[in-house]
Amino acid sequence: MAQAKRIGILTSGGDCAGLNAVLRAVTLRAVEGYGWQVIGIRKGTAGLLSRPVEAEPLHPEDFSGMLLRSAGTILGTTNWGNPFAYPQPDGSHVDRSEEAIEGCRMLALDALIGIGGDGSLEILRRLTQQGGIDFVGIPKTIDNDLGHTELSIGYATAVEVATEALDHLQPTAASHSRVMVLEVMGRDAGHIALNAGIAGGADVILIPEIPYSIAVIARKIEALRREGRNFALVVVAEAVRTEDGKPVTQKQTSGAFTYGGIGYYVAGRIAEATRAETRVTVLGHLQRGGMPTQRDRLMASVFGVHAVDLIARGAFDRMVAWTGRTVVDVPLAEAISGYRAVDPEGALVHTARGLGICLGDA
Repeated sequence: MAQAKRIGILTSGGDCAGLNAVLRAVTLRAVEGYGWQVIGIRKGTAGLLSRPVEAEPLHPEDFSGMLLRSAGTILGTTNWGNPFAYPQPDGSHVDRSEEAIEGCRMLALDALIGIGGDGSLEILRRLTQQGGIDFVGIPKTIDNDLGHTELSIGYATAVEVATEALDHLQPTAASHSRVMVLEVMGRDAGHIALNAGIAGGADVILIPEIPYSIAVIARKIEALRREGRNFALVVVAEAVRTEDGKPVTQKQTSGAFTYGGIGYYVAGRIAEATRAETRVTVLGHLQRGGMPTQRDRLMASVFGVHAVDLIARGAFDRMVAWTGRTVVDVPLAEAISGYRAVDPEGALVHTARGLGICLGDA
């Protein structure tokens, strides 16, 4: 066993369901399995930049209640303020990476575990490589687009929320003879839209990996009418663009642009093309909250235990992953460089087409 005695853990990037379950698994395995100390770093990299560093010990008894079942993260997180290019009030950026590294050193850590998506894990890897800090990553992204892992923390719950939304929208769509458009998250990949759309009985699924035509969607809705159906369910991933290839975004107070609004664009075009009454539901951050599903709790537990075991073996610069129905670990550099979009020729796309679901292209 490696000589690590005091390990740090932080959550970085957007929140999601299952993060507290990871914290629980890491703490139980480290404290009860190896007799180590676990230090929770608050607010992600922002906590490392604070003075004093924002951190607290984590104990098994902290997780004896509802935290396994709770969404969010008790440590807090941030998806703003890259330490390598930290924004200043005048619009400039400064490199504060050495401050973040010094924050780790001030905690006297023997190793660090980071829970994040590709962007967060890339930043954490740069920091730990620069500072000579032993590091293990755990994949967390509701988009499920990280390479080399079939599942990431938060994804299963996000799909469940979107599926349940379709279950709720179907009766009201049928009652009022409407086309219901559901916009779901999916920064660059359509995994949530495709999986929830199939499970929730959608008639149309639009994802960024497959170009679409409103005329094709209109023909699908007209075909449903001829069959005697008075409603339709449409799922669209937030990263889908307009027909002429323009992203639909909103400017935030920070100056950053985020996706949002493609559902209204699609609904408006469908109304024009079919004269159907349309309504739009944008799930947004509802997909990040809520009680984590069984799958997310299970993956969180598996990933947390394996991450601690990697530290015990002295195996660093690795990311925990799930593939082939088992837990594995892969080089972190490969994991964050590999992007996993929906395969337009893959099994789920084939399944959707086989069910008669319109993907907008045929």
